[in-house]
Amino acid sequence: MPGYTVAGLIGRKIGMMQWFDEDGRALPLTVLRVGPCVVTRVRTPERDGYRAVQLGLLEPVKARHLNRPLLGYLKKHGLPFVRKLVEFPLLGEVRLGQQITVADVFQTGEKVDVVGWTKGRGFQGGVHRHGFGGGPASHGSKVHRRPGSIGTNTDPGRVLKGKRMAGRMAVRRLKVRNLRVALIVPEEHVLGVVGSVPGAPNGYVYVLKAKSTLAGQMEEYAAVQQRAGG
Repeated sequence: MPGYTVAGLIGRKIGMMQWFDEDGRALPLTVLRVGPCVVTRVRTPERDGYRAVQLGLLEPVKARHLNRPLLGYLKKHGLPFVRKLVEFPLLGEVRLGQQITVADVFQTGEKVDVVGWTKGRGFQGGVHRHGFGGGPASHGSKVHRRPGSIGTNTDPGRVLKGKRMAGRMAVRRLKVRNLRVALIVPEEHVLGVVGSVPGAPNGYVYVLKAKSTLAGQMEEYAAVQQRAGG
C-alpha cells in the first residue's frame, strides 16, 4: 500500500518564480500553498455507493461566512471551520477530523495534475474570444474586427444554437496534467511544480496525484479492501 491515504489536496496559487535545478538549468516554477486539510466526511460504498474522502481547507474563516447546514455539521462532529470542501479519491484509511499536510501526500520528483480556474478577461469580441480572422485591415474597409453574418437562409431562418459570438471570456475550470514536483517545504505547506498553473495569485487550486499513476493505486486499495471484507 502507498504511504499516503488521499489522492489530492486543496490549496492556493501563490505565484511564479525562477528555479535552478541541480544541473544549473533555470526552470519556471509555480509556487502553491497546499493544505493543511482536515477530513470532514468519509464516503463508503455501503452508505454512499462509492469510496472517497471529503476534505476542507484549514484557513481562518468566521462562522458568519459559512452556511447553516455546513456550520451545523461541523459543530455536531467537533470539526474546525473550513473554507472550502472538495472530495478526492480515497487510497487508505482515514478518520474524521484527521489533518493531512502536503508532506503526507506528495513527494519531490513525482507527477501531479493541478486544477485551477483561468483568469477572467471580461467581455471580449469574436477575434479575441474565438480567434476569428476579422476583416480587411486596409483598402477602404470599414469592417476590421466584426464577426460577420450570424444568420442562415430562409430555412431555418434563425441563429443556430452554439453560435460563437462576443461575450464574457475565460473563468473556466482547467486541468494541467503531469507537472513535476520540484520543491516541497512542509513547515510552510508549500509545493512547487515545474510549469504554469491556471488562475490568478491567491486563487484556489486542487492538486491531485497524476492520473497516469492514480488508477493503479486506486485498484490496489480496492483489492486490499475486498480481501479484508471492506
